[in-house]
Amino acid sequence: MKWLKKLLPRSAFSQTVVLIGSLLLINQLVSYLSVAAYFIQPTYQQINQLIARQVKLLFVDGVDVGREHLTMVDALNAKVRDDGMHVYNQKQAREAGIEQATYYALLSSQMSEHLGGKAEVRIAQGEFFEIWIRPPQAPSIWIKIPLTGFNEYDLSPLTLYLMVIGALSVAGGWWFARQQNRPLRRLQKAAISVSMGDYPKPLPLSGSTEIVEVTNAFNQMSHSMKQLEQDRALLMAGISHDLRTPLTRIRLASEMMVAEDEYLKDGIVHDIEDMDAIINQFIAYIRQDQESVREQEQINYLIQDVAQAESNREGEIQVVLNECPEIPIQSIAIKRILSNLVENAFRYGNGWVRLSSHFDGRRVGFSVEDDGPGIPESEIPNLFQPFTQGDTARGSVGSGLGLAIIKRIVDRHQGEVVLTNRVAGGLHAQVWLPLE
Repeated sequence: MKWLKKLLPRSAFSQTVVLIGSLLLINQLVSYLSVAAYFIQPTYQQINQLIARQVKLLFVDGVDVGREHLTMVDALNAKVRDDGMHVYNQKQAREAGIEQATYYALLSSQMSEHLGGKAEVRIAQGEFFEIWIRPPQAPSIWIKIPLTGFNEYDLSPLTLYLMVIGALSVAGGWWFARQQNRPLRRLQKAAISVSMGDYPKPLPLSGSTEIVEVTNAFNQMSHSMKQLEQDRALLMAGISHDLRTPLTRIRLASEMMVAEDEYLKDGIVHDIEDMDAIINQFIAYIRQDQESVREQEQINYLIQDVAQAESNREGEIQVVLNECPEIPIQSIAIKRILSNLVENAFRYGNGWVRLSSHFDGRRVGFSVEDDGPGIPESEIPNLFQPFTQGDTARGSVGSGLGLAIIKRIVDRHQGEVVLTNRVAGGLHAQVWLPLE
C-alpha cells in the first residue's frame, strides 16, 4: 500500500485534475455504453438479420450441400455473384484467412436463431470488414460477406464525437484546476519570501471565497510582521546608539587616567571593546543580512580572501580548495559567515584552523575546522537559537548571536549548515549552498 500512496497525486492541482479526468472518463464510458446499447447493438442486429436472409436465399432451391466437391461451391458462388458474397470450402477458407478472423459469440447466437440451427460468425478487419458465416445448412462451407461501409481506417461520427468531447472536457478541466490553484501557488511563493525576510506587496484578492479570505489574512499577517520588524530594528538601533554614547564617554575618561591606574585602564578598554562587538552583533542580527543583490561568485575566491585577512592571527590556517562552479550568492553575507566561523575556531580552538571547499554535483559547500574541545552532541541542535552558547568547555565569550546570524544567512540562500565534532577533536562547521 505504501507504493500506491506514492503514486497518488499530492498537490491540490494534480488531485483536481485526476478527479475531473476520472469523472470525465466515467461519463465517456457511460455515454459509449448507452449509445452501444440503444444504437449500435440494434444496428448490428438488423445487419445480422439481413445477412441471415441472404444466407437463407442460397438454400431455397434445394442445393445439395451434403457434399464438399468443387461443383457444389461453384454452384453456390454462381448464385451469390451479384450479391457480393463468396462461398469457400474448408481448405479455401483457410487460404482466404478464416483463421485470422475473430469469433463473436453474440453474433453467432443471433445468427443461429435466424437460421434455425447452430451457426458460427467471425469478423476479419482488413481494408474493410469481412463477415464469415458457417451456416447450419452446410457446416462444411464458409460464406464471406464484405461490408464496405465499415472501413476501420475511417473514424465513425460517434468515435469522433467522443474524442472531441473528451479532449475538450479534459482541456477545460485542466484550465479550471489551473485557475483554481493559481492563487494558492502565488500564496506559496509569497509565504516563502516572508520566511526569508522579504515582504512582498499585498497579493491580489482573486479566486474562490475561501481563497480570498486566506489571501486577505495572509496580507494582514505580512503587513503586521513587516511593521513589527521595522519597529524592532528601530528600537534596537536606538538602544545601540544610546549605549554607544556612554561607552564613548567612558573610553575618553579612561584615556585620562593616571599612569598608576594603567591596569584599570586596560581592563576598562577591553570591556568596552567586548561591549562594542556585542552591539555590532545585535545590529547584524536585526539587519538579517538583507542584501538583495546576488551575483555569480566563486566560493574559492571568498575563502582565499578571508584566509588572507585572517593570516595575521597567531596560529595556523590551512586552505584546501577543490574545483567548484560559480553560484549565485550575496558575497558580503557569505564572507561574514566565513569570518564568524574562523573567529569562533580561533577563539575556542588551540590555534589550528582549516578552510575547505567542496562540490558534490548538486551543491557547493565550504567548511571550517578547529582543534578545540568540541561541543557535546546534545547541545549542537540548540546552538543556532539566538543568545545560545555552547558548553563551558568552549567558553562563554560573546552574545550568543554568531551562529544565529550564520543560520539566517544560510536559510536566505536556501542552504544548509551542519555542525559536527571531529574524530581527532574539535568542531567541524560545514555550509552547503545550492547551485541555483
